[in-house]
Amino acid sequence: MSATADHAEERSNPASRLGFQPGQVVQELGYDDDVDEELREAIAEVTGNELVDEDYEEDVADVVLLWFREDDGDLVDALVDALTTLTDGGHVWLLTPKTGRDGYVEPSDIGEAAPTAGLSRTTSVSAAKDWSGTRLVAPKTVRSGRR
Repeated sequence: MSATADHAEERSNPASRLGFQPGQVVQELGYDDDVDEELREAIAEVTGNELVDEDYEEDVADVVLLWFREDDGDLVDALVDALTTLTDGGHVWLLTPKTGRDGYVEPSDIGEAAPTAGLSRTTSVSAAKDWSGTRLVAPKTVRSGRR
């Protein structure tokens, strides 16, 4: 496959556009019948792993995929819950309905909730037809005994 074909595949595969990598463990939270199945399938294809759900207790997840709608409860609580299995250096993709869709979440709500949960917003993208994605990262932890 040529380099041009590789780049074309990255643009056409939404999971590649979002930075998913082979071998990553992706925990999915907030799944419901309105999620984007094409995005879910693309993530599984790129990572080579099926998405794991909220009952995942085997180890840590590299990425948490959090589907969140306005009426899903408290966003801060959902983000804190998303951090429970996240590995150091991992990140959260917060997926919210786009403007005008049922369950739309104001960007200002995300902007307020993320730091309260201990996260920083790094990227916002159109993740799927009806979903916006916001990439959130936790600050690097300071390890004791290392200077």
